[in-house]
Amino acid sequence: MAKNKLRKFAEMKAWNNVFEPTLDPDTRHDFPLKGKWRSNYFKNDHPIVLELGCGKGEYTTGLARHYPKRNFIGVDIKGARIFVGAKEALDDELTNVAFLRAKIDFIETYFDAGEVDEIWLTFSDPQPAKPRKRLTSEQFINRYRTILKKEGLVHLKTDSDVLFESTEAEIKEHSYQLLELTWDLYKSLPEDLDPTIREILHIKTHYEQLFTAKGSVIKYCSFRIH
Repeated sequence: MAKNKLRKFAEMKAWNNVFEPTLDPDTRHDFPLKGKWRSNYFKNDHPIVLELGCGKGEYTTGLARHYPKRNFIGVDIKGARIFVGAKEALDDELTNVAFLRAKIDFIETYFDAGEVDEIWLTFSDPQPAKPRKRLTSEQFINRYRTILKKEGLVHLKTDSDVLFESTEAEIKEHSYQLLELTWDLYKSLPEDLDPTIREILHIKTHYEQLFTAKGSVIKYCSFRIH
């Protein structure tokens, strides 16, 4: 492992906004913040929003700036990526931000039933050869259903036609409540759109910047699964 990564991991262990629960199947169910994120970490009763597969946490920190009365948690298994967003949150004193280094496969291990209000999926791996591993597949949606409150939202922002097509099919097949769907996000935004919403949808992750530089068209949808 590169020395730079080791340094980052060592630094993060001292930060109070990063949590790295064990992956040991015998003990991972003992995560102490499950059901207690509001009371024991954020110290408020504000809504909780997750960015799953958060990478460097651009949406986690970007949303937190716009919504100081909401709590945001970025989830990713890659510690070197989380380092970037976590350090930014500390440097900018974003007290409504936390990061969880964990596998999304076990997301219900870290949050209680109905503890989460919204989920953002930003430029998730489209998994072209493994449809069941897509973060909008039925097996993952069932995990989200466990932790999302009733009427909770799922947002997807992607450059991938494969992922977007399969998500649209899942929404129809399982009768999720579709709220928004566009195959060309920036072209379809109405001129009278609320400025805050416009700014949020224009938050660009590291991967989006790479994709749009190559001419990719960005897709977006939001839906309810309850």
